[in-house]
Order: sequence, then structure tokens, then C-alpha cells
Amino acid sequence: MSSEAIPGNATIVNSADQNPKPTTRPLWVWPTVALVALYWIGFTVLALIEIATFTQFLIRLGLLALTSLLFTIWWLINRQVSLSERFLIFGVTIAGAVLSAVLSHTTVVLPAVLMLAVPALLTVGTIWLVLTRNKSPRMRQAGLLVALILIWGAVPTVRMEGLSGDGQPVFRWRFSPSSEDRFLATKTAAKPDTDLLPPVKSNARLVAEPGDWLEFRGPQRDGAAHGISIATNWNQSPPKQVWRQPVGPGWSSVVIVGQRLFTQDQRGESEAVVCLDTATGQEIWAHLDANRFAENLGGVGPRATPTFSEGLIYALGPSGLLNCLDAITGKMKWSRDIKTDSKATVPMWGFSGSPLVVDGLVVVFAGGDSGRSLLAYDAGTGKLKWSAAAGQNSYASPQLMSFGKQQQILFPADKTLTSVDPQSGSSIWKFEATGDNNQPSLQPQPVGKDALLVSFSPDTGTTMLDLSRNAQGWQAASRWTSRDLKPFFNDFVVHEGSIYGFDGKIFCCVDLQSGTRKWKQGRYGNGQVLLLADQPLLVIISESGEAVQVAANPEKHEELGRFQAVTGKTWNHPVVAHGHLYVRNAEEIACFDLQSGQEKSTASKSQPAN
Repeated sequence: MSSEAIPGNATIVNSADQNPKPTTRPLWVWPTVALVALYWIGFTVLALIEIATFTQFLIRLGLLALTSLLFTIWWLINRQVSLSERFLIFGVTIAGAVLSAVLSHTTVVLPAVLMLAVPALLTVGTIWLVLTRNKSPRMRQAGLLVALILIWGAVPTVRMEGLSGDGQPVFRWRFSPSSEDRFLATKTAAKPDTDLLPPVKSNARLVAEPGDWLEFRGPQRDGAAHGISIATNWNQSPPKQVWRQPVGPGWSSVVIVGQRLFTQDQRGESEAVVCLDTATGQEIWAHLDANRFAENLGGVGPRATPTFSEGLIYALGPSGLLNCLDAITGKMKWSRDIKTDSKATVPMWGFSGSPLVVDGLVVVFAGGDSGRSLLAYDAGTGKLKWSAAAGQNSYASPQLMSFGKQQQILFPADKTLTSVDPQSGSSIWKFEATGDNNQPSLQPQPVGKDALLVSFSPDTGTTMLDLSRNAQGWQAASRWTSRDLKPFFNDFVVHEGSIYGFDGKIFCCVDLQSGTRKWKQGRYGNGQVLLLADQPLLVIISESGEAVQVAANPEKHEELGRFQAVTGKTWNHPVVAHGHLYVRNAEEIACFDLQSGQEKSTASKSQPAN
């Protein structure tokens, strides 16, 4: 207490000194600042390093859980904050999480809610604590409550449209129309497309022509096209768009037979097999079945690609419906439910294997644990001819190969690569897979006369197998296994001693004989690749829908040109047929003339230099 003397001997006492105001220590927030900073550093590092997508997702989820736990412990034991405020904020956080989960759109899964909202809460909350560390508890508390209400309140305003290739959820505003809604609106409003096309004779039969693309990944299912030469000046003169049409969701590729294109998509509550005119993109016919397949991670619609053979289209729907349709009219010839025939259940991502037609049989994979996972039907009648055990889980397609003089159907599943006789289904040989939780989605790739490449999962990488035959029968032995090529559901192709494909999200080249990497460059996301073997040239479709030209050069990554082909997430396999590139995704399909820039390119090379 202090006093001052004034005239008249009076004394004034400073009341502030009489009752001094207690000082408040600034809130100690540096532990949570460090926690949040470490979380975002870890998040960024995970996005840059080489690691399998599912493993990366689990690590991110674990990192978020650990950060949230440590943040919660710090908050609850922090004596600088009153007990009532600590439990109020904690209680509102839990209540907000429960309420937002209840009110969320049906497509939004719990891990996505956590990975969307919790990092935002931790980051915004930490920033507010730093800004108010010297302010009153009332201001701090009010700001935290506002942040909780806004962030948890935002979760029910979005819907989820599956994951990106690296496992990140894709969000859209809940009440905005989806691409499927917009597509269905055009189908409702438009006249039937068949009115625009010439009538077809009732006895007509579609016949394959040279240069057609009749099944998934081409004639050998190896992603290679032969006898094609295209312009390579895409940056200066990109291919001319012939047509572009909206399409229903689905991850099917296309097949080309003459002037007809076949694919599969989802149309509301019906799954569809569709025929389009290759000259205009106009719909010729659509066969609909009352079934909707949708799962929250992979999205909506069919996964498999139709197969053409002898005037017929064979199409497997995501829920197990195998249809045989007349390619001219779309009229059904026969249909089977492979779930019933194999006693299997629909796999998590839907049935994804494209039918294989060989010697009058249609072969598909059904999975399940009854020993009837590989099924063969009579191509003309749909009668089940044989079944074989080939594993329980897989998203690959049956693959026909010839070793020596013997045809074999190969199929990679969770535990084995199985070879069976096409006519009887009897086992020829098996190769045991390494690793746990394998869910293959890629085709075995033939290499020469007695070797092949196979990938069971991104965790195990890619394996080269050598095949041999002795008195005891066929033997398959591993020559090498390499993690320099770790494809997920992305194509790889083989050309002149090199493998070109996706190692995670980055394109790379690997030596065929040793499995060692030659180069790795080109961030195209989880895209697909097609080999034009005669040039040689790689046509890559990035996950964002860009078409990219890359030279099939084992010495270096040499990008020749690119253009935006379609918009939106693109996982579908590209097709080149009759000088045209066909690209589709879950929103649209487009056709481009690959010869449009060739004359200009040739002319520019022939002009004399000044």
C-alpha cells in the first residue's frame, strides 16, 4: 500500500494497492501446438513416401487416433483450465461427434467422418488456444464451443463419393446433384436414341473385324495394341474430340466391335449393359436389370467389362448376375446368378472379373469357400459345365495362356495362383502366394513362352514366375520378387525387356530380368496404362482424367504430350481401336481421333530448315 502527502496533512490511500489484483499465467499451449504440428508433418510425409494405399490409410488413422488421445489427455489434466470448462468442452465434443454421425449422409462412413472433422477440430482448436492464451476463460470457452458447433455441424452437409486412389475420402455438398442425377435427367428428358439410328434387320449378326477390341485389356488381356501408329504432338495439336456423352457411374472399360461400343453402368435402381454408336456416341440399346450396387468406399455401379464373342455380349454385374445378350439388339439369350451357383456372397467391392470366353465356355470367378469359385458355363445355353477351387477373394479376371502346346486358365486369388484346364476345370498347377489379406485385381502377364508376372498385393510387390514341366507335371518357381513395382489396381505392360507401370501413384520402369527399377517419375495418381507396341508408345490415363503420352524408353521418363480427356476420378482402362482413343469414367465417356494431328506432324517434319 502506498500513500501521498497533500497540503493540509491529508493522506490519499491507493485502493488498488490495498486489494492487489491476482495475476493469471498465460495458458501453456505448446504441447498441443507440437502435437498438431507433428500430426501434419506425419500426414505430409505419408503422402510422399512409398507405401501401400491400405497400409497408408491405417497408419493415418492410427496417427490421428494417437494425436487425439494425447490432446484429450492434455486437456483433461490441464489445471490452468477449470474443471467445469474441461468437462464441458469434452462433453460437447463427444455429443457433437455422435450427433453428426447420426445426421450424416448414408454414404459417409465413420472413418471418413473422423478423418474429415477431427484434424479440423484439433487444428482450429489449437490456433484458438494460442490466440486466447492471455485472454479470459470466457472468451476461450466461447470460441471453442463455436468451433465445435461449426465443424461438427458441417459434417451432415456433405456426402461421400468414394475414395481417391490413395485412400482419401472424396466429399461433395450433400444436396448438390450428383453426376448420376444429371445423367438420369438427360435420359428422362431425351427422346430414345434408337430413333436417331437406322433400323436393324432382325436376323443380323454382329461380326468382329480386324482392329476391334473385344475384351478387357485387349486380345491377350495384356494391355497392348498392335498395328497402330498415332500422332505424337499432343501439346501442339491434341487429338480431335469426335464426341462426348454423359454416362452412369461404374468402373467398366469398353469393348469395340465394328461401329459399336459396349460398356456397363448404373442407372438409378438398375444396372445396365449399354451399346453405343462409335461414330456419334448415341445409345443404340441398353439392357437393364433391377439391381443397384453401391458401397461407400469404391462407389456405385459395375466393375467388370463386357466380353464379345460370336455375335454375343457376356456381362457380369457387380452383384453376380451374368448375362448373355445379342450384340445387335440387346435381347437376352440367358442369365445366371453366380452367387447361387457357387454359394458365395457379394464381395466387398463387388464382382469385378470380366468374363473369359474360350472354346464355347464362359468362365467367371465367384469366390466363396465352397470350392466352386471358378465357374464355366456353356456359351450358348448358360448351362454350368464345370466348377473349380481357385481361392476365396479376388478382383482379377480369368486369364487364358498357352505354355508349350497346352492352353491353361490362370487365376490369382488371395492364397494361390491357380492354373486349370479350360475344358474340364481340373487343376494343372498352383503357386502359393506370400503375404496376408491378398486381394489381387491385376491380370497375370505372360512373358515369352515359359514365364509370367503376377502381383497379389501392393505389399508384396510383383513376382516373376518360371514354368517348367517334368514327369511329375508342371512346376512354377519364383525367379524374383520386387517391391520396386507395387501396383494396386493399375495396369502394367511389358515391352522389350522392361515393365512399365505404377509403383503406387508414380509411374516407373522396371527391368524384366531382375526386377530392379530403372526409373520412377510421373505422378499420374492411380491411373492406367496402354502400350502401343509398334511405335513404341505408352498412353497413360491419369486418375484426374488426363491422357498422357510417354515414350516406352527404359533409359528415362520421357513425356511427349498430354491433354484433358475426361473430368472426374478416372479408374477405367483406356481403349484404342480403329485409330480412336476411348476414355470413360463414372461421369462421362469420350472418343478422340488419334490420327487428327498426324498429317500436320508429318508435314512439319518434311519442311526444309531455314
